[in-house]
Amino acid sequence: MPSLRTALLQSSGRPGAVAENLKALDEAAARAADAGARLLVAPELFLTGYAIGDAVPELAEPAEGPGSAAIAEIAVRHGLAVLYGYPERDGERIFNASQLIGPDGVRLANYRKTHLFGCFEQEWFTPGEQTVVQADLDGIRVGLLICYDVEFPENVRAHALAGTDLLLVPTAQMHPFQFVAESVVPVRAFESQMYVAYVNRTGPEGEFEFVGLSCLAGPDGVVRTRAGRGEELVIGEVDPEFLAASRAANPYLADRRPGLYGSLA
Repeated sequence: MPSLRTALLQSSGRPGAVAENLKALDEAAARAADAGARLLVAPELFLTGYAIGDAVPELAEPAEGPGSAAIAEIAVRHGLAVLYGYPERDGERIFNASQLIGPDGVRLANYRKTHLFGCFEQEWFTPGEQTVVQADLDGIRVGLLICYDVEFPENVRAHALAGTDLLLVPTAQMHPFQFVAESVVPVRAFESQMYVAYVNRTGPEGEFEFVGLSCLAGPDGVVRTRAGRGEELVIGEVDPEFLAASRAANPYLADRRPGLYGSLA
């Protein structure tokens, strides 16, 4: 099975400017496709911006809303799948969500962040209730989490037990927590034997300072590609043959003793 070339878009776009963020995503998709990528991953709440305050209700839209339609056109035009973050409206509730759209423009998966970080998110968003959301892309089982979710090892292990090969984590990682990107994410990839694509915002935005450092970490805990602190598009390979060999050599899942872990819940 061939590798899945994956592009990570490290950018904050323009908070509150959906049309401009779509344009930036379109340009990144063109560059990613030219480099042979089959998947482009954008950061948390990339469609609208993260630090948008009380504009959240105004900019939130349904999963099948106009932003989704515009990104489906981008995916089809460039022949690659796109994962993006956005505020999802469902009736009176708003979720911090991410959506994966296939290269044919079909909506493949939609995930709602289950662990909300800080006062801003807890004020505006409802936490999701489904831990494992997956889709298949070019023979790779892709799973979705968002930012703070990956800092809970239980979430990543749940994906491992469900067969996730590549975990996509759009994020808004801020100062002074850059050790998550530098150290925690590669460890999560190793301990649960999967690839993890962690894709961050960058630079100042409202009261926040995003640290960049987006990365694609492999199941051996080695980072395949790493962005710096600024706007950047980086590309790495998700190799299913290497993943299978790594799982055989590191049988954490097979050696688990679930009967001992009841107290964890």
